Amino acid sequence: MSACDLCKPSPHHILWQDDFCRVVLLNDADYPAYCRVELLEHIKEMTDLEPPQRARMMKTVFAVEMALREVTLADKINLASLGNKTPHVHWHLIPRFENDKHFPNSHWGTAVRDGQPFGFNSALLESLTQKIKAHIECALLAE
Repeated sequence: MSACDLCKPSPHHILWQDDFCRVVLLNDADYPAYCRVELLEHIKEMTDLEPPQRARMMKTVFAVEMALREVTLADKINLASLGNKTPHVHWHLIPRFENDKHFPNSHWGTAVRDGQPFGFNSALLESLTQKIKAHIECALLAE
């Protein structure tokens, strides 16, 4: 078994997946709509991908971002691709709110207040799931 966590089956709720990447909903109490787009193949950098693969990855990232904007009505969506701890292509998509624990700072930093995440329930999760699927399918049909 690979030492890379993203090469293993995801322990997170998979919102969407094809033969190239998957979209998972991370279980974060402070950021309940926090998603990650994970490349299925173990590749370290975006520039290691062929240009059509890069475009396909970003189409997926942008489709998830649009779905998160529509469902959560966040003040800002943060996009991040770091890979320092996990050198495997993946993108973090984090809906941010002016009253969250870390705003306006990075959600990985020190909290500046007690956050009040928006109400996240099973109906919102189902709406998020359906919107992400629809946006991704629409984006990928354009290829």
